[in-house]
Amino acid sequence: MKTRRLLAVSLGHMAIDILNASVAMILTALAVPFGLNNAQIGFGVMAYQLVGALSQPLFGWLADRLAGRWLGAAGLAWTAGCYLAATYATSYPTLLLWMSLAALGSGAFHPQGAMNASDAGQARRASSATAFFFLLGQMGLALGPMIAGVLLAHSGLPGVRILALATLPMVVLMALELREPASRAPQRRISSRLAQRPGNGPALTVMVAFGMVVALRATVQQGYYGLLPKFFADQGFTSDQYGFLVGVFSVALALGTLAGGFLGDRFPHRRLLWVTSLATAPFTWGMLLVHGPTYGILAAAGGFLVGVPHSILVVMAQKLLPERQGLASGAVLGFMFASGALGTGLAGWTADLVGLPRVMYTLGLLPLGVALCTLALPGEPSPSSPEMAPSPSG
Repeated sequence: MKTRRLLAVSLGHMAIDILNASVAMILTALAVPFGLNNAQIGFGVMAYQLVGALSQPLFGWLADRLAGRWLGAAGLAWTAGCYLAATYATSYPTLLLWMSLAALGSGAFHPQGAMNASDAGQARRASSATAFFFLLGQMGLALGPMIAGVLLAHSGLPGVRILALATLPMVVLMALELREPASRAPQRRISSRLAQRPGNGPALTVMVAFGMVVALRATVQQGYYGLLPKFFADQGFTSDQYGFLVGVFSVALALGTLAGGFLGDRFPHRRLLWVTSLATAPFTWGMLLVHGPTYGILAAAGGFLVGVPHSILVVMAQKLLPERQGLASGAVLGFMFASGALGTGLAGWTADLVGLPRVMYTLGLLPLGVALCTLALPGEPSPSSPEMAPSPSG
């Protein structure tokens, strides 16, 4: 494993996701001076997420052209610079412009990051390395609001500018460690063998099924992130209480992302997705019905199982497009974030019509749909089998 390459891109992931997770904090801090309502705050967050998501396929194509080199450092530096400029905005349109521009840096970073992480793990440890990359990203998403909250409370907007400046060491580290091009030969050999296996099904069916797996799983994850606080608040829980309740699910999800990488290096991906998705629904549905220690157990198990497929899906996308791993990474991550955001928005709109509890119970059962869609994905040998090993020439 190329440890230094993996560490550089993973620390960069944590840094850029700290900035990404702080956008809502900046919008909230400016709500009073700018006279923003909830719709404007929500639109600002959605615009940031969609610009970053929809630009990822384009930057993934560019990452392939550059073989995964300087794009990560440039993306982080761009986001940090625009983030810094956003704190000086004097109007809502100006703020929205700088945030949208900042999202382009995030869109540039993620495809090359996943590409470099997979390359760092080589053929046998691609899932483990990708899982570590996403684990540090999840840590950034968790740390961002907490750090920004403390800085805003003590220094106001000037305080959060420290976050942008603090990313500079990671920019330098990536610029130094990602100078060599990523190697994609092992993945090409693996994918060509998969394509030759009988029973893999028509390409269109596989792509549609894969898209449904990604979209449904992303809707569960982001829907729970976005709607669980309101679900518990409606039951009379205070903000510190439901913050902890959501935190149990979030921390377990991050650990599941890491575990999924190690499992993905040892078991066939389709079988692993089917088993974990089928096992998820009883926990994601049951955690909505209980409180106390029982909730903690069910939420931890549910979050863990929801997190397992994350890095596996990225590696599977890279195998579907072995010659264009950057494009594959950008496409799957962009689609993941965009479909999750749109699914959460649809869930929130539906909740106003039929009630939030019904919507949450439906989200809790969506993993069953994920399990059903995995049956249409191509089969593959175990990653630890001789068939999956790189050739001696690699």
